[in-house]
Amino acid sequence: MPFVVTEDCIKCKYTDCVEVCPVDCFHEGPNFLVIDPDECIDCTLCEPECPINAIYPEDDVPGGQEHFIPLNAELSKEWPVITARKDGLPDAKEWEGKPDKLKLLER
Repeated sequence: MPFVVTEDCIKCKYTDCVEVCPVDCFHEGPNFLVIDPDECIDCTLCEPECPINAIYPEDDVPGGQEHFIPLNAELSKEWPVITARKDGLPDAKEWEGKPDKLKLLER
């Protein structure tokens, strides 16, 4: 069961999770990260590293955010792999916990 990055990551893009991933399954877009479900080995290391709790096991994705499961799969095929930690986006703190951010996702 792969892990999934959900809405809370949009406009924050903290990369603490990337640092602990043993298989480099994270992919980076302009303002969001995704996990390649074909590469994820379900090691559980990334989930506790996310400072905003945006990562969930596929079967535990919060209700109403199930669309992030296919979105992670789709965008992981388009975006480059990220393997090193970077600073979050400059205004990330302002976006933490805000709802309805899907429309702000930059592809």
